[in-house]
Amino acid sequence: CGAIVYRKTQNQIDLLLIKNRYGGHWSFPKGHVEGAETEMQTALREVKEEAGIANVRPVSPDIYSLESLTVDGHVKKGQYVSSHLHLNVTYLLEADSDEAVTIKEDENSGVAWFTPEEALAKSTEPWFVTHVYAKLIDKLKSSDL
Repeated sequence: CGAIVYRKTQNQIDLLLIKNRYGGHWSFPKGHVEGAETEMQTALREVKEEAGIANVRPVSPDIYSLESLTVDGHVKKGQYVSSHLHLNVTYLLEADSDEAVTIKEDENSGVAWFTPEEALAKSTEPWFVTHVYAKLIDKLKSSDL
């Protein structure tokens, strides 16, 4: 589960990106459901944990985007993880424009706000940029925020 987190500044909307500590790529905040939490609770928890944001709220209780994604087999923390599918559930969240973000050193090496165009350029996952992030940003731009 994940989130596209935005904040409104004077003349623009900024998007929150997290720099993954292990792969070094910038992406929207995301993580796995833990225990009995809902997907929305997961998205809120991940944003708060990964970016240190306390005041973040859902724009709607509805899922903003849903994708089924393939994940190739890979090594994570020294252990092989076989190929599998991920159900990518994304919510739209709004953060306070003046709240500072902080790095969570055991998970990420960067947290920052970017314009939508900068966010697409900053991401180093080409497939995600083309098939997921661009779609989410286009949807955001066409909404009444």
